[in-house]
Amino acid sequence: MVDIKNSLRVELGDRGYPILIGTGLLDAPRLFDDAIASRQVMVVSNETVAPLYMRRLLRALTAFDVRQAILPDGEVYKTLDMLNRIYTALLENRFDRGCTLLALGGGVIGDMTGFAAATYQRGVGFVQVPTTLLSQVDSSVGGKTGVNHPLGKNMIGAFYQPSGVLIDVETLSTLPDRELSAGLAEIIKYGLIDDASFFDWLDANMEALRRRDTEALVHAIQRSCADKARVVAADEREAGQRALLNLGHTFGHAIETGMGYGTWLHGEAVGAGMCLAAAMSERMGLLDRASLERIVALIARAGLPTAPPPEIDAKRFRSLMAVDKKVRDGKPRLVLLRGIGDAFLTSMFDDDALASVLGLPSA
Repeated sequence: MVDIKNSLRVELGDRGYPILIGTGLLDAPRLFDDAIASRQVMVVSNETVAPLYMRRLLRALTAFDVRQAILPDGEVYKTLDMLNRIYTALLENRFDRGCTLLALGGGVIGDMTGFAAATYQRGVGFVQVPTTLLSQVDSSVGGKTGVNHPLGKNMIGAFYQPSGVLIDVETLSTLPDRELSAGLAEIIKYGLIDDASFFDWLDANMEALRRRDTEALVHAIQRSCADKARVVAADEREAGQRALLNLGHTFGHAIETGMGYGTWLHGEAVGAGMCLAAAMSERMGLLDRASLERIVALIARAGLPTAPPPEIDAKRFRSLMAVDKKVRDGKPRLVLLRGIGDAFLTSMFDDDALASVLGLPSA
Protein backbone atom coordinates (compact mmCIF):
# COMPACT_ATOMS: atom_id res chain seq x y z
CA MET A 1 0.00 0.00 0.00
CA VAL A 2 1.35 3.39 -1.04
CA ASP A 3 1.36 5.88 1.82
CA ILE A 4 3.01 9.28 1.37
CA LYS A 5 3.51 10.37 4.96
CA ASN A 6 5.41 13.60 4.30
CA SER A 7 6.44 15.72 1.36
CA LEU A 8 8.60 18.80 1.07
CA ARG A 9 10.43 20.73 -1.61
CA VAL A 10 13.97 21.94 -2.10
CA GLU A 11 13.44 25.53 -3.24
CA LEU A 12 15.93 26.26 -6.02
CA GLY A 13 13.72 28.10 -8.52
CA ASP A 14 13.24 26.15 -11.74
CA ARG A 15 15.72 23.54 -10.46
CA GLY A 16 13.73 22.85 -7.31
CA TYR A 17 12.44 19.36 -6.67
CA PRO A 18 10.17 17.37 -4.37
CA ILE A 19 11.12 14.95 -1.62
CA LEU A 20 8.48 12.30 -0.91
CA ILE A 21 8.69 10.21 2.27
CA GLY A 22 6.50 7.23 3.01
CA THR A 23 5.92 3.51 2.63
CA GLY A 24 5.28 1.51 -0.53
CA LEU A 25 6.69 4.26 -2.77
CA LEU A 26 8.72 1.77 -4.81
CA ASP A 27 5.39 0.37 -6.04
CA ALA A 28 3.91 3.67 -7.23
CA PRO A 29 4.43 4.27 -10.97
CA ARG A 30 2.78 7.70 -11.06
CA LEU A 31 5.28 9.05 -8.53
CA PHE A 32 8.03 8.39 -11.06
CA ASP A 33 6.22 9.89 -14.04
CA ASP A 34 6.64 13.47 -12.84
CA ALA A 35 10.38 13.10 -12.22
CA ILE A 36 11.37 11.33 -15.47
CA ALA A 37 11.48 13.42 -18.63
CA SER A 38 11.76 10.73 -21.35
CA ARG A 39 11.30 7.00 -21.90
CA GLN A 40 14.99 6.07 -21.48
CA VAL A 41 15.83 5.20 -17.86
CA MET A 42 19.10 3.74 -16.59
CA VAL A 43 18.76 2.31 -13.08
CA VAL A 44 22.10 2.23 -11.27
CA SER A 45 22.31 -0.02 -8.23
CA ASN A 46 24.70 -2.42 -6.53
CA GLU A 47 24.99 -6.16 -5.99
CA THR A 48 23.45 -5.95 -2.51
CA VAL A 49 20.46 -3.67 -3.13
CA ALA A 50 19.44 -4.83 -6.62
CA PRO A 51 18.38 -8.35 -5.55
CA LEU A 52 16.24 -6.83 -2.79
CA TYR A 53 14.41 -4.04 -4.61
CA MET A 54 15.10 -4.00 -8.35
CA ARG A 55 12.15 -6.21 -9.26
CA ARG A 56 9.67 -3.94 -7.43
CA LEU A 57 11.16 -0.86 -9.02
CA LEU A 58 11.02 -2.32 -12.52
CA ARG A 59 7.33 -3.14 -12.05
CA ALA A 60 6.76 0.52 -11.25
CA LEU A 61 8.64 1.63 -14.38
CA THR A 62 6.85 -0.44 -17.03
CA ALA A 63 5.96 2.71 -18.97
CA PHE A 64 9.67 3.37 -19.59
CA ASP A 65 12.51 1.78 -21.55
CA VAL A 66 14.63 0.64 -18.59
CA ARG A 67 18.20 -0.66 -18.53
CA GLN A 68 20.39 -1.49 -15.54
CA ALA A 69 23.97 -0.87 -14.42
CA ILE A 70 24.85 -2.99 -11.38
CA LEU A 71 28.05 -2.11 -9.53
CA PRO A 72 29.94 -3.81 -6.69
CA ASP A 73 28.86 -2.73 -3.21
CA GLY A 74 31.09 -0.63 -1.00
CA GLU A 75 32.86 2.69 -0.50
CA VAL A 76 36.04 1.14 -1.92
CA TYR A 77 34.32 1.05 -5.33
CA LYS A 78 33.47 4.76 -5.39
CA THR A 79 36.08 5.36 -8.08
CA LEU A 80 36.53 6.71 -11.58
CA ASP A 81 36.91 3.15 -12.87
CA MET A 82 33.48 2.18 -11.54
CA LEU A 83 32.01 5.44 -12.81
CA ASN A 84 33.15 4.44 -16.28
CA ARG A 85 30.93 1.35 -16.06
CA ILE A 86 27.90 3.63 -15.91
CA TYR A 87 29.06 5.59 -18.96
CA THR A 88 29.68 2.32 -20.82
CA ALA A 89 26.18 1.04 -20.05
CA LEU A 90 24.68 4.32 -21.28
CA LEU A 91 26.67 4.29 -24.50
CA GLU A 92 26.15 0.60 -25.22
CA ASN A 93 22.39 1.12 -24.91
CA ARG A 94 22.55 4.31 -27.01
CA PHE A 95 21.01 6.52 -24.37
CA ASP A 96 20.56 10.09 -25.59
CA ARG A 97 20.73 13.39 -23.72
CA GLY A 98 17.04 13.19 -22.84
CA CYS A 99 17.56 10.10 -20.68
CA THR A 100 17.24 9.83 -16.90
CA LEU A 101 19.54 8.05 -14.47
CA LEU A 102 17.88 6.61 -11.37
CA ALA A 103 20.00 5.82 -8.31
CA LEU A 104 18.72 2.84 -6.31
CA GLY A 105 20.96 2.39 -3.30
CA GLY A 106 22.91 4.19 -0.62
CA GLY A 107 25.20 7.17 -0.69
CA VAL A 108 27.89 5.62 -2.87
CA ILE A 109 25.39 4.76 -5.61
CA GLY A 110 23.66 8.13 -5.31
CA ASP A 111 26.90 10.12 -5.49
CA MET A 112 28.24 8.15 -8.46
CA THR A 113 24.96 8.15 -10.37
CA GLY A 114 24.58 11.88 -9.84
CA PHE A 115 28.10 12.55 -11.11
CA ALA A 116 27.46 10.35 -14.14
CA ALA A 117 24.23 12.29 -14.81
CA ALA A 118 26.04 15.62 -14.44
CA THR A 119 28.70 14.66 -16.98
CA TYR A 120 27.06 12.30 -19.49
CA GLN A 121 26.43 14.36 -22.63
CA ARG A 122 26.97 17.42 -20.39
CA GLY A 123 23.99 16.70 -18.18
CA VAL A 124 20.96 14.40 -18.18
CA GLY A 125 18.06 13.68 -15.83
CA PHE A 126 18.64 12.25 -12.38
CA VAL A 127 16.32 10.73 -9.73
CA GLN A 128 17.30 9.56 -6.24
CA VAL A 129 15.72 6.48 -4.62
CA PRO A 130 17.86 6.14 -1.48
CA THR A 131 17.70 2.86 0.42
CA THR A 132 19.92 3.55 3.47
CA LEU A 133 19.15 5.88 6.34
CA LEU A 134 22.30 7.91 5.70
CA SER A 135 21.44 8.49 2.06
CA GLN A 136 17.81 9.26 2.88
CA VAL A 137 18.68 12.05 5.32
CA ASP A 138 21.83 13.42 3.73
CA SER A 139 23.47 12.45 0.46
CA SER A 140 20.31 12.17 -1.66
CA VAL A 141 19.38 15.80 -0.94
CA GLY A 142 21.39 18.81 -2.03
CA GLY A 143 23.09 17.82 -5.28
CA LYS A 144 26.58 16.90 -4.11
CA THR A 145 27.89 14.18 -6.41
CA GLY A 146 31.28 12.62 -7.01
CA VAL A 147 33.85 9.90 -6.45
CA ASN A 148 36.82 9.35 -4.16
CA HIS A 149 40.53 9.58 -4.92
CA PRO A 150 43.11 7.50 -3.01
CA LEU A 151 44.41 10.75 -1.50
CA GLY A 152 41.06 12.24 -0.50
CA LYS A 153 37.34 11.53 -0.18
CA ASN A 154 34.90 13.16 -2.63
CA MET A 155 37.63 15.27 -4.22
CA ILE A 156 36.29 14.71 -7.75
CA GLY A 157 32.68 15.72 -8.35
CA ALA A 158 30.06 18.32 -9.20
CA PHE A 159 27.02 20.05 -7.77
CA TYR A 160 24.08 18.55 -9.69
CA GLN A 161 20.53 18.49 -8.38
CA PRO A 162 18.13 15.56 -8.88
CA SER A 163 14.65 16.08 -10.28
CA GLY A 164 13.11 14.19 -7.40
CA VAL A 165 13.86 12.13 -4.26
CA LEU A 166 11.65 9.17 -3.32
CA ILE A 167 12.25 7.85 0.20
CA ASP A 168 10.57 4.53 0.96
CA VAL A 169 11.26 3.85 4.65
CA GLU A 170 10.37 0.17 4.16
CA THR A 171 13.83 -0.29 2.62
CA LEU A 172 15.31 0.27 6.09
CA SER A 173 13.93 -3.11 7.18
CA THR A 174 16.82 -4.84 5.38
CA LEU A 175 19.50 -2.40 6.54
CA PRO A 176 22.18 -3.89 8.85
CA ASP A 177 22.27 -2.39 12.36
CA ARG A 178 25.72 -0.94 11.75
CA GLU A 179 24.50 1.00 8.73
CA LEU A 180 21.41 2.20 10.59
CA SER A 181 23.71 3.67 13.24
CA ALA A 182 25.80 5.29 10.50
CA GLY A 183 22.68 7.09 9.29
CA LEU A 184 21.88 8.26 12.79
CA ALA A 185 25.17 10.18 12.82
CA GLU A 186 23.97 12.47 10.05
CA ILE A 187 20.60 12.91 11.78
CA ILE A 188 22.30 13.96 15.03
CA LYS A 189 24.36 16.42 12.98
CA TYR A 190 21.28 18.47 12.05
CA GLY A 191 20.33 18.90 15.69
CA LEU A 192 23.82 20.04 16.58
CA ILE A 193 24.14 22.55 13.74
CA ASP A 194 21.07 24.74 14.24
CA ASP A 195 18.11 22.72 15.53
CA ALA A 196 18.43 22.30 19.29
CA SER A 197 14.81 21.20 19.67
CA PHE A 198 15.46 18.36 17.22
CA PHE A 199 18.49 17.32 19.27
CA ASP A 200 16.20 17.22 22.33
CA TRP A 201 13.76 15.03 20.38
CA LEU A 202 16.57 12.69 19.35
CA ASP A 203 17.73 12.48 22.95
CA ALA A 204 14.22 11.34 23.93
CA ASN A 205 13.68 8.99 20.96
CA MET A 206 17.03 7.36 20.17
CA GLU A 207 15.93 3.93 21.33
CA ALA A 208 12.79 4.09 19.15
CA LEU A 209 14.95 4.96 16.15
CA ARG A 210 17.34 2.09 16.79
CA ARG A 211 14.47 -0.39 17.01
CA ARG A 212 13.20 1.01 13.67
CA ASP A 213 9.90 2.40 14.83
CA THR A 214 8.29 3.64 11.62
CA GLU A 215 6.73 6.76 13.09
CA ALA A 216 10.01 7.81 14.70
CA LEU A 217 12.00 7.14 11.52
CA VAL A 218 9.58 9.12 9.35
CA HIS A 219 9.77 12.08 11.72
CA ALA A 220 13.57 11.98 11.88
CA ILE A 221 13.92 11.69 8.09
CA GLN A 222 11.43 14.49 7.43
CA ARG A 223 13.05 16.82 9.96
CA SER A 224 16.53 16.10 8.64
CA CYS A 225 15.51 16.62 5.02
CA ALA A 226 13.70 19.85 5.91
CA ASP A 227 16.77 21.17 7.73
CA LYS A 228 19.04 20.29 4.83
CA ALA A 229 16.64 21.62 2.18
CA ARG A 230 16.53 24.97 3.97
CA VAL A 231 20.32 25.22 4.06
CA VAL A 232 20.74 24.13 0.44
CA ALA A 233 18.15 26.64 -0.76
CA ALA A 234 20.11 29.42 0.96
CA ASP A 235 23.59 28.28 -0.12
CA GLU A 236 23.52 25.69 -2.91
CA ARG A 237 27.25 25.67 -3.69
CA GLU A 238 28.63 25.90 -0.16
CA ALA A 239 29.83 29.49 -0.25
CA GLY A 240 29.01 29.93 3.43
CA GLN A 241 26.14 28.49 5.48
CA ARG A 242 26.09 25.09 3.78
CA ALA A 243 29.62 24.39 5.02
CA LEU A 244 28.07 23.94 8.47
CA LEU A 245 26.64 20.64 7.21
CA ASN A 246 30.23 19.36 7.35
CA LEU A 247 30.25 19.23 11.16
CA GLY A 248 32.59 16.35 12.04
CA HIS A 249 33.40 15.69 8.40
CA THR A 250 36.94 17.08 8.21
CA PHE A 251 37.88 14.69 11.02
CA GLY A 252 35.66 11.97 9.56
CA HIS A 253 37.04 12.11 6.04
CA ALA A 254 40.57 11.88 7.45
CA ILE A 255 39.55 8.74 9.33
CA GLU A 256 37.95 7.17 6.25
CA THR A 257 40.93 7.91 4.03
CA GLY A 258 43.49 6.92 6.63
CA MET A 259 41.83 3.62 7.51
CA GLY A 260 41.02 2.73 3.89
CA TYR A 261 37.61 3.38 2.35
CA GLY A 262 34.97 1.10 3.81
CA THR A 263 36.91 0.07 6.94
CA TRP A 264 34.94 2.66 8.91
CA LEU A 265 31.52 3.54 7.52
CA HIS A 266 31.06 7.22 6.67
CA GLY A 267 28.58 7.74 9.51
CA GLU A 268 30.89 6.04 11.99
CA ALA A 269 33.71 8.39 11.02
CA VAL A 270 31.37 11.39 11.24
CA GLY A 271 30.16 10.26 14.67
CA ALA A 272 33.72 10.21 16.00
CA GLY A 273 34.41 13.44 14.11
CA MET A 274 31.52 15.23 15.81
CA CYS A 275 32.82 14.15 19.19
CA LEU A 276 36.23 15.57 18.26
CA ALA A 277 34.66 18.83 17.08
CA ALA A 278 32.66 19.09 20.31
CA ALA A 279 35.75 18.33 22.40
CA MET A 280 37.72 20.92 20.44
CA SER A 281 34.95 23.45 21.11
CA GLU A 282 35.02 22.68 24.83
CA ARG A 283 38.83 22.93 24.92
CA MET A 284 38.62 26.39 23.33
CA GLY A 285 36.09 27.57 25.93
CA LEU A 286 33.20 27.73 23.46
CA LEU A 287 31.09 24.78 24.63
CA ASP A 288 30.25 23.95 28.22
CA ARG A 289 31.26 20.60 29.68
CA ALA A 290 27.70 19.42 30.26
CA SER A 291 26.84 19.91 26.57
CA LEU A 292 29.96 18.05 25.50
CA GLU A 293 29.05 15.11 27.71
CA ARG A 294 25.48 15.12 26.42
CA ILE A 295 26.66 15.10 22.79
CA VAL A 296 29.11 12.25 23.32
CA ALA A 297 26.49 10.25 25.22
CA LEU A 298 23.90 10.58 22.44
CA ILE A 299 26.41 9.57 19.77
CA ALA A 300 27.35 6.53 21.86
CA ARG A 301 23.65 5.64 22.32
CA ALA A 302 23.31 5.71 18.53
CA GLY A 303 25.83 2.86 18.38
CA LEU A 304 28.65 5.00 17.01
CA PRO A 305 32.33 5.36 17.92
CA THR A 306 33.17 8.45 19.97
CA ALA A 307 36.97 8.51 19.46
CA PRO A 308 39.27 8.25 16.43
CA PRO A 309 41.08 4.99 15.59
CA PRO A 310 44.45 4.64 17.34
CA GLU A 311 45.98 3.35 14.10
CA ILE A 312 46.27 6.92 12.71
CA ASP A 313 49.12 8.83 14.36
CA ALA A 314 49.35 12.61 14.75
CA LYS A 315 51.45 13.32 11.68
CA ARG A 316 49.27 11.15 9.45
CA PHE A 317 46.03 12.61 10.82
CA ARG A 318 47.17 16.18 10.16
CA SER A 319 48.31 15.26 6.67
CA LEU A 320 44.94 13.67 5.89
CA MET A 321 43.03 16.67 7.24
CA ALA A 322 45.03 18.92 4.89
CA VAL A 323 43.52 17.14 1.87
CA ASP A 324 39.98 18.42 2.36
CA LYS A 325 37.66 20.59 0.27
CA LYS A 326 37.30 23.04 3.16
CA VAL A 327 41.03 23.80 3.36
CA ARG A 328 41.83 27.43 2.54
CA ASP A 329 45.39 28.77 2.21
CA GLY A 330 46.77 25.53 3.61
CA LYS A 331 44.71 25.69 6.82
CA PRO A 332 41.79 23.36 7.58
CA ARG A 333 38.49 25.05 8.38
CA LEU A 334 36.58 23.30 11.12
CA VAL A 335 32.92 23.42 12.05
CA LEU A 336 32.86 24.00 15.81
CA LEU A 337 30.09 24.54 18.38
CA ARG A 338 29.20 27.42 20.68
CA GLY A 339 26.36 25.27 21.98
CA ILE A 340 23.94 22.55 20.91
CA GLY A 341 22.24 23.99 17.83
CA ASP A 342 24.86 26.74 17.37
CA ALA A 343 27.60 25.76 14.91
CA PHE A 344 30.09 28.00 13.09
CA LEU A 345 32.95 27.63 10.61
CA THR A 346 36.46 28.78 11.49
CA SER A 347 40.13 28.36 10.63
CA MET A 348 41.16 30.16 13.84
CA PHE A 349 42.23 27.40 16.18
CA ASP A 350 45.40 26.36 17.94
CA ASP A 351 47.15 23.37 16.35
CA ASP A 352 48.46 22.10 19.68
CA ALA A 353 44.92 22.15 21.06
CA LEU A 354 43.81 20.12 18.04
CA ALA A 355 46.53 17.54 18.69
CA SER A 356 45.55 17.38 22.35
CA VAL A 357 41.89 16.74 21.54
CA LEU A 358 42.88 13.96 19.17
CA GLY A 359 44.74 12.35 22.04
CA LEU A 360 47.96 12.68 20.09
CA PRO A 361 51.30 14.34 20.90
CA SER A 362 51.84 17.86 19.62
CA ALA A 363 53.93 18.25 16.50
